[in-house]
Amino acid sequence: MKQIFLIVSAFIFGTASAVAQYPDTLINSPDSSFQQNVPQANDQPRINFNTYFALLGNDAKLAITKPFHMSKQDWGRVGIFAAALGTLALADRPIQRYAVDLRTRSNGLQKVSKQVTRFGSIYGIYTIGALTVASFVSRDEKMQTTTLLATQSLIMTGALETVVKFLTGRQRPYFIDSTNVPPRPIFYGPFHKAPRDQNGKRTNTSFPSGHAALSFAVATVYAREYKNKPWVPVVAYSAAGLISLSRITENRHWATDLLAGAALGYLSGRLVTNNWHHYAYMKFRKKGNGTLRFNLQYNQGQIMPGLTYTFD
Repeated sequence: MKQIFLIVSAFIFGTASAVAQYPDTLINSPDSSFQQNVPQANDQPRINFNTYFALLGNDAKLAITKPFHMSKQDWGRVGIFAAALGTLALADRPIQRYAVDLRTRSNGLQKVSKQVTRFGSIYGIYTIGALTVASFVSRDEKMQTTTLLATQSLIMTGALETVVKFLTGRQRPYFIDSTNVPPRPIFYGPFHKAPRDQNGKRTNTSFPSGHAALSFAVATVYAREYKNKPWVPVVAYSAAGLISLSRITENRHWATDLLAGAALGYLSGRLVTNNWHHYAYMKFRKKGNGTLRFNLQYNQGQIMPGLTYTFD
């Protein structure tokens, strides 16, 4: 089953990595509202209702069609990712035992870990909601655009995460069966009828970590759109990293779950921002189309040819 896990996960993440290489035509201009390139406010692109879902649909299309035309370089990324994942898998159980022991001996760590991990779920939703409200109240168009892109990244990541969880069916580290066998990072694959925990949740949904995936999906969008402010990427990725680590100290995931989730979220964030930049750049170019005319001018007794460009 480990072989199936490596093949499935490597293919999906390798595909996502390839898709994330979609040309970012504004990579040198991180301002999603185009303040550096478009001096006139009326020329700045916007994300409206139709645009939002058109972009989201195109994100899905890119992710689905990419496997049919992957290059050798793309397959090379698949191999590298599979090797890294396989190597880390050797340390899954030792890391889990160490984290549980550390948590047991530290009441302070238990309290901090419990609060931090909530930012990957309910607190994270509150944060995105607060940023959305703040962006519209302050009429900050850049924050509005970035927050909308973050929600697209969340949707894309959530969909991919659900697919991978179903295909791999990995046992969570806190589950111990009736024989009291220590928890093992087993992959049961799809269709396995796993027992449920005391909260009624399935115990074979460990890979990848949803908290890590979603936190890095959001962090990547803000880090890329505000990369002209160095502190934003530092804060964004640090927060995502702490949320991910809390899933180990909470004994909810294995180390490889975190690596896979973080990679999935990061690549989904890149896909969403690259797709938006490409769309906005093409829209800006279209707006910049005009009419070029040849004319003759009479000046001081001489006839001089000239070109006139009329902006639409």
